[in-house]
Amino acid sequence: MAQARFEFSVQGNYIDGKFQRPPEVNGELINKSPADFKDEIGRFPYSYSSVDASLGAAKRAFKPWKNRPLQERAELLRKYQAAVRRREEEFMEIISREVGKPLWESKTEVSALLAKVDVTINDSMKLVADLEIPGIMENTHGSCTYRPLGVMAVIGPFNFPAHLPNGHIVPALLTGNTVVFKPSEKTPMVAQLMAECFHEAGFPAGVFNLIQGEKEVGRRLCIHESVDGILFTGSYEVGTRIKQDTLQQHWKLLALEMGGKNSAIVWDDANMDLALHETLIGGFMTAGQRCSSTSRIIVQSSKVEEFVQKFHTKAKAFSIGHPLDNPFMGPLIDSGSTDRYLKFLGIASREGCEIIMRGKALDLSPQGNYVAPSICWVQDSSLAAAKKSVYQQTELFAPNVAILSADTIEDAVELANVTQYGLVSSVFTQSRETYTYCKREIEAGLINWNKSTVGASSRLPFGGLKKSGNHFPTALTSVFYCTTPVASLAVEDGKSITNAMPGLNWK
Repeated sequence: MAQARFEFSVQGNYIDGKFQRPPEVNGELINKSPADFKDEIGRFPYSYSSVDASLGAAKRAFKPWKNRPLQERAELLRKYQAAVRRREEEFMEIISREVGKPLWESKTEVSALLAKVDVTINDSMKLVADLEIPGIMENTHGSCTYRPLGVMAVIGPFNFPAHLPNGHIVPALLTGNTVVFKPSEKTPMVAQLMAECFHEAGFPAGVFNLIQGEKEVGRRLCIHESVDGILFTGSYEVGTRIKQDTLQQHWKLLALEMGGKNSAIVWDDANMDLALHETLIGGFMTAGQRCSSTSRIIVQSSKVEEFVQKFHTKAKAFSIGHPLDNPFMGPLIDSGSTDRYLKFLGIASREGCEIIMRGKALDLSPQGNYVAPSICWVQDSSLAAAKKSVYQQTELFAPNVAILSADTIEDAVELANVTQYGLVSSVFTQSRETYTYCKREIEAGLINWNKSTVGASSRLPFGGLKKSGNHFPTALTSVFYCTTPVASLAVEDGKSITNAMPGLNWK
């Protein structure tokens, strides 16, 4: 097994421009790698009092930060980007150790981390540029400017511990907000490394803050009166709890990015080799732990047996192992995920699916949460069966793919739409007409043609429908949920009344 090259030491929370351990401790995160149970990365104490301290710092820093020229804010983000680039190898290693991603995949995450700064400065900010409409009314000038909301709470996930929270943090800071970041309790060291880069960049005290902790720290952060917006990426269940907890705080903006049960349609005229390649990657990259992972493949009935056989053959050739050895697939994030995965394979079997490839826990060295991928061939591909199927309706976040069949493209689209989620779909066909029909009728925020469901571009919006989100897509359009438009009607020459109306008998 390849050896770790870097040492990381716990520095505590990052509040008001300083790393500090909490003065009173309510608990401790014991952070062990899912790829090697003997690899303890660190112990992170946390405190509920850190919520008040970090929000107080962010609130004090807000006004001077929002009034700082945009160019200066952009320059500081460029310095943050440079700090990340200098420490790229450290980021790759700690992402791989904390999440279990192979090094090659961690490298792609760091690349996305760096690219987000460029995309936000060069592309996103154009969307919230000042609007001027001279002569909008008689003797009146119209304008619209975009203001920051205030203090933003960013709640991060484990599967992309740097890229996904960074996708909220960068636009929030560039548009003039201040941030308190609470990462997943499963990936605290990646978050600390991000905070070190913000510190190296020289951001003013209180503009960016990091607090560690478990779900109660996150809950207290979200409901705090000083929070103006909550930017969340994670499961539907947690996103729903945030919505419920803040129901009486209607002024808070909630941007909720939540899960998927994503379908790929493989039609009879598709390039079979391409469809197999893209759906295998889509289903099993990151051990299926992406909100955009391919969960269901709907194949034209005349091709389904051939597809199942070839898909199974290729799935058996995956290398699985420790992420620092650069396999295709690493472990699941924790033992609870392994137990849940195996449980749902039992549910699929009881619902009548044929288990083509049986997922199981793997006994590898070093010991970790390693599992084999699985394939379930759904024998009853009717709409009625899919609607009542617990297996087909639940996001597993594990390396499992269900394969279904459909006779017509209309049936395939109905099957794609039957789940409660609506994040990403893929369509594999040589026909533009077929793709155009699917793009018009599939209920999803992203619909790809001859391309996997995974691997979105930050230069386009990323967000879903139904249980996948609440209509605040991230990526390109993230600046929209970090700002509020302020319109103005202005009469510069305020010397005379020009809009006298009938019936006014004033003297």
